[in-house]
Amino acid sequence: MIVSASRRTDIPAFYSRWLLNRIRAGYCLVPNPFNPKQVSEISLAPESVDLFVFWTRNPRPLVPYLKELDERGYHYYFLYTLMDNPGILDPKSPSSESSIDTFRKLSDRIGPEKVIWRYDPIVISDMTDIEFHKAKFSFIAKKLRGFTFRCIISFVDIYKKIEGRLRALGDNGFILHKSGEYNLSGLLSSITKIAGDNGIEIKSCSSKIDLSGFGIPAGKCIDDDLISKYFGINLDSKKDPYQRKDCHCIISRDIGMYDTCLYECQYCYATACFERAKSNHKRHNPDSPSLIPLNS
Repeated sequence: MIVSASRRTDIPAFYSRWLLNRIRAGYCLVPNPFNPKQVSEISLAPESVDLFVFWTRNPRPLVPYLKELDERGYHYYFLYTLMDNPGILDPKSPSSESSIDTFRKLSDRIGPEKVIWRYDPIVISDMTDIEFHKAKFSFIAKKLRGFTFRCIISFVDIYKKIEGRLRALGDNGFILHKSGEYNLSGLLSSITKIAGDNGIEIKSCSSKIDLSGFGIPAGKCIDDDLISKYFGINLDSKKDPYQRKDCHCIISRDIGMYDTCLYECQYCYATACFERAKSNHKRHNPDSPSLIPLNS
């Protein structure tokens, strides 16, 4: 079993202590996000877990616990989101300088093949236009040269809740550009070249359009090929049926809960209400079997 921690929230940044407590206990409880009364008990015993996949913008709180994970025999890799968006989009994310420093230290600690850079989702706007992303991607790629071998990109999906949020930023001068209002070919060609110049392969995440013509094949964030290559673990390559149609990830069990992340990224799919996320975080008990206590 692969444990995803987590598509739904940033467990390394905000809930590392809880995660280690659950690993020590050998299990956690996870409510079905669409039917909270349906609760699954997921074994976190070493013999049950093939590998952890950590999704994060800040792994620093988890780093002190990695030695214990290693001693317990767990395998893991990180999907590390590192952009450099203006504060209007990412008001609470760590600075790019801090993130780059943490990324490099983590890479030195566990190996560059186990720290995958995510430059996603890409939002095109008047403040974050094509030239903005070319410059930011180039800056970060040069800083991460030798510290990662792969970057995953995607373009934001404008769901209703996200569109409302982004449109509301117009009062502060932010104007969202929808697909069709700009030409991506220049950006994609630049990203491919910049990445290649820095020893980084590019993959796409859940792309509705084929980017292979730009040298960007469809990728898997939870990737059986990567797991086999670097960990020697051979897993079923069947696509996870519970993910989006264009997602190619293999099957995993996610132990997070929605509306618990505090980063307030305006384009976030996993947080419908920032105030609810704050309230849920206040209810969090690191000794609870579930991320947010189920009986409160």
